[in-house]
Amino acid sequence: MMYSEEELLSLSGIQHFRFCRRQWALIHLEQQWQENERTADGRLFHEHVHDPFDQESRGDCIITRGVNVFSFTLGVSGQCDVVEYHRAEDGIPLKRHKGFWQPYPVEYKRGKSREDSADALQLCAQAMCLEEMLCCDIPEGALFYGETHRRTPVTFSSALRQEVRESLAQMHALFRRGQTPKVKPSKSCNACSLKSLCLPTLMQSVPVSEYLRQAMEETR
Repeated sequence: MMYSEEELLSLSGIQHFRFCRRQWALIHLEQQWQENERTADGRLFHEHVHDPFDQESRGDCIITRGVNVFSFTLGVSGQCDVVEYHRAEDGIPLKRHKGFWQPYPVEYKRGKSREDSADALQLCAQAMCLEEMLCCDIPEGALFYGETHRRTPVTFSSALRQEVRESLAQMHALFRRGQTPKVKPSKSCNACSLKSLCLPTLMQSVPVSEYLRQAMEETR
């Protein structure tokens, strides 16, 4: 299946979807957003990294930033924080550079390494977009965490790639239906910037229709 340009979803949404489907729907379906200290720090952290005019060469490595990517097969578009190109005999040609180069995406995160696969999924989706655009294979990338100032290599295994495809297919299905999933409260809710909009505890105990009815009666 090939998606049209109008059907492309935000690539960064795959991380929201993996963290909480309701959070993803509130942001990408209902267009709601609210910052907290963590999201503000993350935004400033990425603004520093995302400079498409900041390109540098370090020996056998070319570093590009703020790289726009897309995939009509996956139905997503977005940006890579950094794409490095390492000199390699089995790489791809680059304009204004001699030889062949292997793409290596790097995603920057403000915190530290997480136990779930949300960050790895986002990075893998970026790599799959690059593969479609550049007609190449990208076996590995890295996550850079600002809190530890270290890179964590990520291998784009067949299992991780399949998880990307399945997550995006589910995202497109929800998007077509315009459906915001019901709340499933967890300890992660306390760290979510949308907690005051989601109302996880209230929405679990009272249906939305009943909550609105009660609120209208109180107003009267």
